[in-house]
Parts: sequence; structure tokens; C-alpha cells
Amino acid sequence: MKAAFIGLGRMGQVMATRLVQGGHELMVYNRTAAKLAPLTALGAKAAGSLAEAARFAGVVITMVTDDAALRTVSEGSGGLIEALPAGGIHIAMGTHRVQVIQKLAEAHAAAGQVLLSAPVLGRPEAVSAGRLGVLVAGEPAAVERCRPLLQSLGRRVFEAGRDPRAAASMKLANNMLLGCAIAAMGEAFTLVQKCGADAGAFYDVLTDGLFAGPAYSIYGRLIADKAWDKVGFTVALGLKDIELAMDAGHGVAVPLPSAAVCRDRLIGAVAHGNEERDWCVMALEQARASGLA
Repeated sequence: MKAAFIGLGRMGQVMATRLVQGGHELMVYNRTAAKLAPLTALGAKAAGSLAEAARFAGVVITMVTDDAALRTVSEGSGGLIEALPAGGIHIAMGTHRVQVIQKLAEAHAAAGQVLLSAPVLGRPEAVSAGRLGVLVAGEPAAVERCRPLLQSLGRRVFEAGRDPRAAASMKLANNMLLGCAIAAMGEAFTLVQKCGADAGAFYDVLTDGLFAGPAYSIYGRLIADKAWDKVGFTVALGLKDIELAMDAGHGVAVPLPSAAVCRDRLIGAVAHGNEERDWCVMALEQARASGLA
């Protein structure tokens, strides 16, 4: 299938690579042109502008850092709303504010286009291993047209409904729950270590029983090894997502007290200069608060 891909950061680079290796005809665009080279070496075409990418196939994937970046590539002169043809599809695969997705869907609809919200579940290594989960919500015909792209990216496509906000809210809820789990693991590891237990032994206990799922096995291992610099998802991005989840909760009158605790641990990490470390460094913040670091 032909498509364009915009945004070649840590996740975007491996996602675009997987699409090219999966046999899709891809045109790529990034503000930093040097990031195009690994993909053009694999056979992707380089776009000279957003408009060129939008016109390539009428289907454009964006994987950009935040809401401001999404608005930049979508709005204004040469943006996707202006450049996509009628019937064109914009697949927004980043993590974005629910309200931003709603407004963007309305703007695309007014231009005769379709927005699919399709945020992803997993770290970069999950993409490479084919274990990525893809949430998608939007017009069913557009979902069906883009299914080959979505299926190429990972193990399963989860259909969230017709309203693009549904997929956006599910991604935020998933990240919020994961962040809270990491923060709670930080508390648990700190407690047992302060009582003289070995972190590795506690990891074995944790992952051989009720907490044997990937969230605990992956992040528990990082915490036990103090692998704050094995970065898959940064503190800065985690804080952004937690605040987006809390904002979504505020918008529909849903209190999220656990998310507030997670946010405060992440803010502490930022205060200690750790915003570019993996967000499992929340466990270090807990250790500091407990006199262990």
C-alpha cells in the first residue's frame, strides 16, 4: 500500500522502517532531513515538503511528539488539511489530547477528509519485534482501507469505535495505568530493599505470580537493574501523557487520584534533571524520598 509517514523520532523511525520492510511504498518527511537517510536506504522516497507527502497517496501517517507538532503539520499553509485531496486520510498515531483530536477530526471533515486516531501501545523494541498494539477509531471505511498499514505495524489492531476521541482516550488511560504501575513498583522495590531484601529476588517473586504480565516484567527488570538510561519512553513524554490523561478526566468529570501521584514523581524526576531518562526513574525518586539515594 502507498502512504506517507511524517515524524521520524525514536518511535517513528522504527515504525516507518517496519512499513518499508513489510513491502509498503512509503514516502517519508521529517523536519530534520538527516533522519530520512536510513529509510531512503531501504527504498523509501524522501518528501521535500508536507504538501508533497500529503499528495503522494492521499494517506498520511503522523507520529509526532505532541499536540503543538500535530497542529503544525496539520494546519496552515502547506499543512495536511490544505494539501490532502478530498477523501484523503490522516492517521494520527501519536499520543494527543482528546480535545485536539476532536477538533482536528472536525477540521478534516470540513475539508472532505478523514482523521483516524490510531495511537500505539509499546516501546520501540516492541515495534521491531512485531509486538506493537495499535488502537484505531474513526470512519469504518477508512479503517478498512488502512488496515494493511495498521496490521503491518504489530501484533493486533484494536478497534475503538467511530469517534476518534475513543482511541485517544484509550491510549491515555493505558499510559496512565502503566505510569501508576511503575510508580507503585518503585514503592514496592524501595520497601523491600530498605528491609534488606535483594531487588533481583523481589523481581523474581513479582513476575512469577500475580504480576507476571509485560508491564511488570519489563519495567520491574529495569527498576531492579537501575536501568534508568535504557530509554524507551522518557520522563518528559511520560509527564506529558499523564497530564493529558488528567486533562481528559477533568473534561468529563472523572477524578484520577492515582495519576496525580504518578505526576508528582515525574515532576520530581524533572527537578533532578532526569527528564530525558526512562520514566522508570520514578523508582529512583521513590528511593530518594525514602533515604536510599
